Amino acid sequence: MTHILDNPIWHALQTGNTPIAFGNDHAKYTRRDIGLFAGMPDNSPAHLSELHALTPEGNIVVLFTPGEITVPAGWQTELQKPILQMVYETPTPAPPPAADPALVPLQEKDIPAMLELTALTKPGPFLQRTIEFGHYEGVFADGRLAAMAGQRLQPGAYTEISAVCTHPDHAGKGYAAGLLRSQLARITAASRIPFLHVYPENSGACALYRKLGFETRTQMTVYVLRKT
Repeated sequence: MTHILDNPIWHALQTGNTPIAFGNDHAKYTRRDIGLFAGMPDNSPAHLSELHALTPEGNIVVLFTPGEITVPAGWQTELQKPILQMVYETPTPAPPPAADPALVPLQEKDIPAMLELTALTKPGPFLQRTIEFGHYEGVFADGRLAAMAGQRLQPGAYTEISAVCTHPDHAGKGYAAGLLRSQLARITAASRIPFLHVYPENSGACALYRKLGFETRTQMTVYVLRKT
């Protein structure tokens, strides 16, 4: 029996992220102004063909798979890359972080700053309405958004921490660690299990995640496919 996190997008779109899920029993995708994610029960060529029929021409989809897949005709592979899946599992909720007035909830008015920061730091796809995944927090310094983090996929009992990024001018100030501790406290207080995805070559981020208690569960493959 496979683990729910071996197919996190598919399970998220059937459980915690159903309000933004579209498709059918063979292929689902997120609302396109919120995310580019898509999932299928088994990532088979047949189900990829069904996803193809649901996808507008020229659009891209992002898949997380437990290994390499066969991409059928009609898709152009724009990215195929290994990515680590890390999980924070503790028997009791994490202690709440000390109150940090620097951390503020991010709101509608902050979307332009969020788009600017993610375009610079490239933590993963971040669109006009990605904020609707929920619980984004940030740190402002020198009049601009210096760091941020939020939540994304919600498969089963798990909650993904996402868009963890810091402006290069503010690296090394502990903003990311503070944001992560805040997210860990929020997620574990809700009796859910935090997880995240990170490229293995991002050694600084990997080291921080391990320091905070994350462990690598497995290596996944991320695909970015464009419908041709």
